[in-house]
Amino acid sequence: MERQRFLKKTRLASRQIALTALASATIEAVKFALNAVPNVEGVTLLSAVYGYCLGAGGVVAAIVFCAIETAIFGVGPWVLSYFIHWPCVALVFMLLARLNVKNRWIITLVAAVMTTLFGVLTSLIDTGLLTGFFDRFWYRFGIIYAQGWVFYIVQITCNLVVFPLLFVPITKVLLPAARRAKMCPLPEKTKEESRADMKKELKKSVDNACETDDTDKKI
Repeated sequence: MERQRFLKKTRLASRQIALTALASATIEAVKFALNAVPNVEGVTLLSAVYGYCLGAGGVVAAIVFCAIETAIFGVGPWVLSYFIHWPCVALVFMLLARLNVKNRWIITLVAAVMTTLFGVLTSLIDTGLLTGFFDRFWYRFGIIYAQGWVFYIVQITCNLVVFPLLFVPITKVLLPAARRAKMCPLPEKTKEESRADMKKELKKSVDNACETDDTDKKI
């Protein structure tokens, strides 16, 4: 009995480690793939998806991604921004999952706010680390922030387009694996909700079958 429990826990831990590793790898892969497209990024989307579906595992994946980036590009002021921002994105979306927020427009709005805060954070860190904390700090912050306004607008616009289109489909693909690994922070469905979902799926199947029959008759 004890052996079976140990093996079960080992399998579960293996699934969790594998999902977390896969998550960090895909974030890095998407980051690398989009390097050729100026100011367009997919890290926000994936960090949000993994935080929403994998919970704490998504936060760890974001941290691992930051560590990989540091190993590749070396240490600079941006490293501090990365280690603060990306885990926070995953953490915020993990909290949205715990609150059972599923409205794609609320999720998109949160993503836009987080993207906006990334520009503020990087500018604050660059102002403090590169120019020092002395007189006229906010004046110097304004200049540094204004220099990147095109970059920030493109990032925000990108996420305003990408999140409504891709967030829900990707989470639907990932959630079954996350639930099997017991990582998903979304509340478990009640029996009534499960029955309602089954009825919807059954209705869709019936409707699709009827449409197919009508098409065959016309042919």
